[in-house]
Amino acid sequence: MHVLELMVMAIDGGFFPSIGFMWLMFVLFIGFYVYQALCLQAIARKLKHPRPWLAWIPIVNTVLLLEMGGFHWAFIFLFLVPFLGWLVLGVLGIIALWRICERLHYPGWIALFSLLGGLALLIILSILAWSDN
Repeated sequence: MHVLELMVMAIDGGFFPSIGFMWLMFVLFIGFYVYQALCLQAIARKLKHPRPWLAWIPIVNTVLLLEMGGFHWAFIFLFLVPFLGWLVLGVLGIIALWRICERLHYPGWIALFSLLGGLALLIILSILAWSDN
């Protein structure tokens, strides 16, 4: 786009609503991240993990999930392998969540709902973190 087109968009109001939308998405992302960290930390405390504060560190919170699910922390290096590594890490994450559900006396199959997306994962983490079973 040319500078003149951007100026016209800004005057017409077409540019600023997109900035507002980006801010809204950023605030929602931060909110979801904080809530996910709170849930993971509460689950780690329930399972008596020695370092529940790892839930607040990006990427390392995946290490926490894997460790709570009985996997070695070194599987995090699958992040470095594009596509196939990410797929394997995703499958390991679901297996780890399944094992966590069973350790907290929930049916393991509810971990499969995380395949529906981020909001479903947050609901599962909420159930595991805040309810007593």
